[in-house]
Amino acid sequence: MARASDRSDSRQETSAVEARRAAIVAAVRQRGFVTIEALAASHGVTVQTIRRDLNELSAEGRLERYRGGGGLPSSVENVEYADRRVTLSAEKTRIGRLAAGRIPSHCSVFIGIGTTTEAVARELTRHDDLSIVTNNLHVALSLAEATDFRIVAAGGTIRRDGAVLGQLTLDTLSQFRVDYAVIGCSGIDGDGTLLDFDYEEIRATQAILAHAETTFLVADHSKFSRRPMVRVGSLEQVDTLFTDRAPPPDIAALMERQGIEAAIAPGTAAD
Repeated sequence: MARASDRSDSRQETSAVEARRAAIVAAVRQRGFVTIEALAASHGVTVQTIRRDLNELSAEGRLERYRGGGGLPSSVENVEYADRRVTLSAEKTRIGRLAAGRIPSHCSVFIGIGTTTEAVARELTRHDDLSIVTNNLHVALSLAEATDFRIVAAGGTIRRDGAVLGQLTLDTLSQFRVDYAVIGCSGIDGDGTLLDFDYEEIRATQAILAHAETTFLVADHSKFSRRPMVRVGSLEQVDTLFTDRAPPPDIAALMERQGIEAAIAPGTAAD
């Protein structure tokens, strides 16, 4: 009888672990990122237990293990960089030209990750005397080759698409206070929430948002219909949204209430 009881207890323990890990995955998919402490408190277990859960779930490919918690794998739903570069490239070029035209010479600029931010960088080559801070290797290298700007490239871990991420990146970005920031995102919800896929990328964007006097969000019209899982911030943190088509009515109304400008790149009538 004792052996049967032991087997029953073991099955119950295994079932409890599986149920807890399934709940952790569900929480991550709902919120995008959940801290170890929050998971330990909600499940009534130690942080060491949650760390083991996250390590196992990461090994199984069910979530990504980040410092301090768990989040969605960066490649779950996002499009590969090579595809993003050619998707809506003409629209991104027009957006980049319009946004760059609002940035004066003789100032400092953060430029974040993304193919549309890279379009802005290409248009900035016509400017004079800029100081650029970026965690985008494509931006840093292209501007270093084409201009005599002062360029600071953040240190950190280099991702395949040229993004530089991690704690060292955050430390670098946080050392600067700049005149303008140019950021992108992967989705804009109807309530004005800015969304993306990768938690480490989001942390870098949040650092940029916190250290810029004026923030430009560059996003083509496809971002209005995409719903990534992780929250970057809110349109309230943006001064101007540069896009290629008028935002949907709910977002347009929200922007009007909050005094956020929508700058529509010309040439959309023929699209």
